[in-house]
Amino acid sequence: MSARCQLTGVQPAFGKKVSHSHRRTSRRFDPNIQTKRYFLPGENRTVRLKLSARGIKTVDKIGVEAAVRRIRARGGKV
Repeated sequence: MSARCQLTGVQPAFGKKVSHSHRRTSRRFDPNIQTKRYFLPGENRTVRLKLSARGIKTVDKIGVEAAVRRIRARGGKV
């Protein structure tokens, strides 16, 4: 499963874990990806979107129709 937000495009970032003795080992910072279902009134169907927590807040602010338009403009499939 890809850890990428369909709306914002956020994906895992990579960095270092630093221990108390200051030894560095590689680690991965995963985004908070959630699968959420929304109803699209224009198409009279539900869609399942994989969104980050910030993406969910964006959908709440701009609406589902505008969010789906943005996803499709980025080349995403809904």
